[in-house]
Amino acid sequence: MAFVKVTEGFTCKHCGHRVAGSGYTNHCPKCLYSKHVDAQFPGDRAAGCNGLMKPVGLEQKAGQFVLIHRCQKCGKTTKNKAAANDNQEELIKVAGAGVEPAT
Repeated sequence: MAFVKVTEGFTCKHCGHRVAGSGYTNHCPKCLYSKHVDAQFPGDRAAGCNGLMKPVGLEQKAGQFVLIHRCQKCGKTTKNKAAANDNQEELIKVAGAGVEPAT
């Protein structure tokens, strides 16, 4: 299992923002939501869920901010690096809320 670089743009299913993918793009830089498309590793596109991944937390690891996403459909939790073009106000909101508990 290894990372598979898939360069593709997408329209955010949460806010409608058009995102130009870079091959490393995991989430919408405007609202920070993602979509549950990968199953075992980034880029495999093998998840059948396709639920929205809500940003539920932010942590810092080795000087890098990492977003925590939870699928609103199946509950899977993933971690992904924050990007330089991410909406700073949204990052602050997520960080200030703490990690949202699973329901």
